[in-house]
Amino acid sequence: MHARRDEPASRPHADPGLQPERTALAWNRTMLALVVAGLLLLRWVPRHGGFPLGLTLLTAATALAITVGQARRYRRSARGIRDGRVEADVVGVVGTTVAVALLGALALVVVVALPLR
Repeated sequence: MHARRDEPASRPHADPGLQPERTALAWNRTMLALVVAGLLLLRWVPRHGGFPLGLTLLTAATALAITVGQARRYRRSARGIRDGRVEADVVGVVGTTVAVALLGALALVVVVALPLR
């Protein structure tokens, strides 16, 4: 599937409602969920000291990595649709999965295992 000749050069594909936009929205929801989870961890700082603050910073770093990679993922997906060949972002998905699982496990440590100050 190739771009139509009358399509403006600035548009990477013909249909703005295609997969890249839906994928971008999904990554944005993931980033927002990480930010909210990180902010919720701040409520444990008075009880547990700096450890929850460090986790908040890690969630912010993960959210920032998602945001920074978003433009690249969008362009790659849009080009793939235009060219009829879309490849999954395996590194992004696996990296986000590992980061979220690790942050979740560490957050459980904060809530369940750390002694109160």
